Amino acid sequence: MDGLLLGAGMLLGSYVLIYYNFIKAVPCMSPISLKGKTVVVTGGNTGIGKMTALELAQRGARVVLACRSKEKGEAAVYDIRKESGNNEVIFMMLDLSSLASVHSFATAFLSSEPRLDLLIHNAGISSCGKAKEAFNLILRVNHVGPFLLTHLLLPRLKANAPSRVVVMASAAHRRGRLDFSRLDRPVCGWQQELRAYADSKLANVLFTRELATQLEGTGVTCYAAHPGPVNSELFLRHVPAWLHLLLSPLAWLVLRTPRGGAQTPLHCALQEGIEPLSGRYFANCHVEEVATSARDDRTARRLWEASEKLARLTKEGTQNTSPQPGSPRRPSAQVTTDPALSRFQN
Repeated sequence: MDGLLLGAGMLLGSYVLIYYNFIKAVPCMSPISLKGKTVVVTGGNTGIGKMTALELAQRGARVVLACRSKEKGEAAVYDIRKESGNNEVIFMMLDLSSLASVHSFATAFLSSEPRLDLLIHNAGISSCGKAKEAFNLILRVNHVGPFLLTHLLLPRLKANAPSRVVVMASAAHRRGRLDFSRLDRPVCGWQQELRAYADSKLANVLFTRELATQLEGTGVTCYAAHPGPVNSELFLRHVPAWLHLLLSPLAWLVLRTPRGGAQTPLHCALQEGIEPLSGRYFANCHVEEVATSARDDRTARRLWEASEKLARLTKEGTQNTSPQPGSPRRPSAQVTTDPALSRFQN
C-alpha cells in the first residue's frame, strides 16, 4: 500500500511539474481598455475564438463574430453578451471556404461598421471531413480566405491606425513544406490532411511576415500567434465517436483550456510596445524564433503572389465571385472584374 501511495504521489507530482512548465498558459497582462474600438474575430463561436471574443467584449470592445454557422454564432453572441455585460457583440455570416462569402462579409461589414481596430484570424480547420472539393480546402480556410479578407478590410484598418491583424499560427508550421506546384490540389486521407494543415500554418507565418513588410509605415501591425496545445474542437470534431470518448479525458489532462489558448492571441492584439515586432511569431506571450523555412523572404513573397491568384486577385484588379454571397464551398463560381488595386500597400 505504501508503495502504491508513493507511486501515486510521484505521478501526481510529475503531472504538476509538467502542467506548470509545459501546459499552463502564460497570461496576457495587458490592462488596456477597448471602449470605442471595433474587433472582428473569425470563428468566434467556439473554443479559442469564443474565449478571445469574450475577453475583448469584457474590455468594452464592439465585437463582430464572423462565423459560418448562424445557429452557433448567434448562440455565442448570447453567451458572450450575458457573461461580459456588453451588448455590443454581433454575429455576421462568414464562410472562409467560399470567396463569395468573404466578399459578401466584407461588403456588409464595410457598409455597416464605421471603424475596425483589430482583425483576428482565428477560424481554421485541420480536416476536410466529408467535404469533397476541387481545391485544397484546408489551405482555403486557413490561409487563402484570411488573405482575401485582410485585403478587403485593410483600408478600414489603415483609416483607424494604429490597428492590428493577428493570425492564428501553430508550432505545426515547423513541419510545413510548401510545394507551389501542388499548392491548391485537393486533399484526401488523414496523412495528406496532416501535411496540408502543417503547410497552411507555415503559410500563416509567411503571410504575416510579408504583410508586415507591405504595411511598414502605415500604422497597421500584424503578428502570428501560436496558442499552444489546446483542448478544442479543431482536431477532435471529425474523429469517430468511440475515439472521441477515448481521447477526450486525455486531452483534458494534457492540453490547455480554450481560455488558456486565447492568451497569446490576446497578447498580440492588446500588448502595448510590441509594434516594432510586427511580422513576428509569438508563443506563450513572447516572441519565438520560427523554422528556417518560415524566415525565407523569397518564399514569403512567392506565397503572396500565389495567394493573390488563389484569392482571384490580380495586378489589374479584384475578381469577385458572381453567385449569391454566402453559397459555401463552390469552387467553380464564375467571376467578374471589379477594378481595385491588389497590393495591400496601395
